[in-house]
Amino acid sequence: MTLQQMIDSSRRIVFFGGAGVSTESGIPDFRSTDGLYHQRYRWPPEQILSHTFFERMPEEFFRFYREKMLPLDAKPNPAHLQLAALEQAGRLRAVITQNIDGLHTKAGSRTVYELHGSIWRNHCTRCGKFYPPEYIRDSQGVPRCDCGGCIKPDVVLYEEGLDDDVVSAAVHAIRQSDLMIVAGTSLTVYPAAGLLSYFHGDHLVLINRDVTPFDSEADLVIREKVGEVLGALQVPKP
Repeated sequence: MTLQQMIDSSRRIVFFGGAGVSTESGIPDFRSTDGLYHQRYRWPPEQILSHTFFERMPEEFFRFYREKMLPLDAKPNPAHLQLAALEQAGRLRAVITQNIDGLHTKAGSRTVYELHGSIWRNHCTRCGKFYPPEYIRDSQGVPRCDCGGCIKPDVVLYEEGLDDDVVSAAVHAIRQSDLMIVAGTSLTVYPAAGLLSYFHGDHLVLINRDVTPFDSEADLVIREKVGEVLGALQVPKP
């Protein structure tokens, strides 16, 4: 059975995506050969992007964050656009993403569960005032609120837990789905990867350039670029 046939016969599709969904928008992933974790910095990126590092060395955190984590001009690629079209056609129930770039929302998707937060939301750690990402980008050193508090991006750092409400909503969507498409993720980061255990629908599809721990459980494995695969699909009529 092809992916097109599975989509044509499904009414409750859930999409679960990782960094590989956004690479075709010019945003580097983390774990591939050219990914962020294979580049050299004074500290390992995993350490810089930790809660402890943020607390102890905020200036260095924001130096890295501004340089590598704020792709504000990135545009949605065919994967994002096709998923938005599938939702509008009444076939896709939810997008669950590990990405923080906000491209699914930019593309027009409405039901998006951002497991690791979003660069587009930033709040003062003292008074809670909201700030846009441009404020972080254009500030110097540690971005400060009018009240003097540090402004923290709404992204989940290492050592921090996922938002319980977002996880619960994602689990509910997965449990109700008849087709789950997993794309652009190594499925090695937990607890996010553990969400697959809640799927008991008809078909599980994996789209990823590299092998994942869940390949043997999938009904269909596609080793191509996510945007090219999804962009070639025909969106069924509502």
